Amino acid sequence: EQALVTGHTHHPAPKARGGGPQAGWLPYAPEAYARFPLTLLAVREDTVVDEGDTAALDALAGAPPGYRVLPAHPWQLDLAAGTLAPAFADGRLLRLGTTGFFVWPTAAIRTLYAPDPDLFLKFSLDVRITNDIRRLWRHDLLRLRRTDTAVTEAFDAIGPPAAWLADRGYRTADFAFEELAVVVRDGLRGRVLPGATPLLAAALVEGFAGSPLEDTTSPGAWWEAYLAAVVPPVLTAFDDDGVVLEAHLQNTLVAVDAAGMPVQALFRDAEGVKLLPDTPRAAGWERLVYCLVVNHLYEIAAALTEHHPGLDPWPAVRRALARHDLPEIPALLAAPTLPAKTNLLLRWTGADGADARYRPLPNPLCEAPE
Repeated sequence: EQALVTGHTHHPAPKARGGGPQAGWLPYAPEAYARFPLTLLAVREDTVVDEGDTAALDALAGAPPGYRVLPAHPWQLDLAAGTLAPAFADGRLLRLGTTGFFVWPTAAIRTLYAPDPDLFLKFSLDVRITNDIRRLWRHDLLRLRRTDTAVTEAFDAIGPPAAWLADRGYRTADFAFEELAVVVRDGLRGRVLPGATPLLAAALVEGFAGSPLEDTTSPGAWWEAYLAAVVPPVLTAFDDDGVVLEAHLQNTLVAVDAAGMPVQALFRDAEGVKLLPDTPRAAGWERLVYCLVVNHLYEIAAALTEHHPGLDPWPAVRRALARHDLPEIPALLAAPTLPAKTNLLLRWTGADGADARYRPLPNPLCEAPE
């Protein structure tokens, strides 16, 4: 999670932190191997907004009578200090100190991993990172339970070893709904296969000491195993359940066995998931192709061929896709281009990532021999 020194391979501002001073963001930067305690707040009970399973938050500390515990990202507290000052002054918010354990910022920066309780906690950060201000927007929070339930049911039907790290619920305060929101996400224990080690897919692209992608002596077999872990859950969830996973490099963990071979894929982030028919099937498919093929498999394939120049990765991708009887697959394999997100345009215009536009990119699948 903390291996991304340069970050997004094809983004004009992959490590931007909203233009603030270095001293403001460096203590919370994953690439600086940051670790820090969470700030613990107490929120007056009549102002609490709580949906889903947030019991793990109550286990972090005791709250005074009439209050509920709410953990906060210390950077966000600094960023929102002016907005929150009246609530601290009138007693709607109290400070309870900090956690007795450290959390680690993941590649997403605003999502933190707490190893001791084995939880991921996702916060708002009022900072533009890559394309977006990283707030937990009200409209996304209000649909979180419906979306996560749909994905959980899809993965229950798919069965192991594929896994979904569920966004169990969220808690916030009604007077600072977005500023103080926190999403509780499943941890890793009990979800990763016994004896396997989960690795962030984006870290495999950037590279790190001991990377199994770089060290494998059988790159073709390694790639086949990778595709077998990652591709079927994404396509099955789409076709069987109308779930469009945002299976890009940052949302995908690939677990490897003791020999470094991929054996499992774990997916996360209900906020980025789309559901059919809320999203038209064609638009959902375009998003799936961008996230899975262009953002994810294209980048892993490029890293593989950089370290193993004799490998042609694309016939294996064709085979992995062709095994699925989706009506969109033949057109995908024959199309001259694939949709690529216009990251530079998004950054220039300050548009929200949800308003992404796409430009054609040459499709290596249409030229790959069987």
